[in-house]
Amino acid sequence: MISPIVSVPRTGPAPGTPALVDALEDGAVLMFPDLDFPLSAFEQRFVERPFADGKAKNVNIRGAASTLRGAAGTPEEQEALRQVLIRYRGFAEALVAEHLPAYAGKVTFAGTSYRPFDVDRRKMSWRRDDTRLHVDAFPSNPIGEKRILRIFRNINPDGQPRHWRVGEDFSTMAEKFLPRLPGYSPLSARMLAALKITKARRSEYDHLMLHLHDALKQDMTYQETAPQADVHFAPGQTWVTFSDLVMHGAMGGRYMLEQTAYLPVSDQARPERSPQRLLAKALGRALR
Repeated sequence: MISPIVSVPRTGPAPGTPALVDALEDGAVLMFPDLDFPLSAFEQRFVERPFADGKAKNVNIRGAASTLRGAAGTPEEQEALRQVLIRYRGFAEALVAEHLPAYAGKVTFAGTSYRPFDVDRRKMSWRRDDTRLHVDAFPSNPIGEKRILRIFRNINPDGQPRHWRVGEDFSTMAEKFLPRLPGYSPLSARMLAALKITKARRSEYDHLMLHLHDALKQDMTYQETAPQADVHFAPGQTWVTFSDLVMHGAMGGRYMLEQTAYLPVSDQARPERSPQRLLAKALGRALR
């Protein structure tokens, strides 16, 4: 089964639509077509040309101080862009509180980014090529018993959609790829943490997800022939998904805002639907 797109208009889901938390945990992408996030006249410049220094693929804020990284422009412009990202983080928090109230107070909001570049014009290694179907995993930032929830918004001023493709369900994919993955070494995980190569010790789950991420991106036959669907998110649309569960590839479109958040597996409506538990089920044992 390919990950479904569930439209959630301002008036609420259509009759018969699964509860949003249930749909999300089952691997859906929630699409909100008409939520407001206006830009002021001054802020419009951020969708007229990229305000990025070009050293990284996006501009972001992180931490309590919301320090801006990777931006270009005058001090006044950079501060205005920082405020846009702070406001977008608040927008994401409000979306969760209103539409996913079961997660309110349980989600930790992390980095917020401004992504002005066209995805399909980047030239990078296969591992960093996000046009290829993948599930999210962070090499230096193990997440263990947390989920990766991401909230995106297309702010393109010229009608250009954000083009994604989405793949088959996680369990079906994992069944194909798990036998190929190398075994987990607790000693290696401890050494990486001791050397500060990772911010914390990688769990077996983190190990498996990193290798799934890489195996998926390396397998061009799978990339070309696996069940998948094209999805286009129009300007003004917002979409939300667990990016550690939903296979996705970003194929094109420029000017987007993105919020990353973490949810403990234990705070899911049904923890057994997490990739942590799905991988354990596929292996027939608890993960280390």
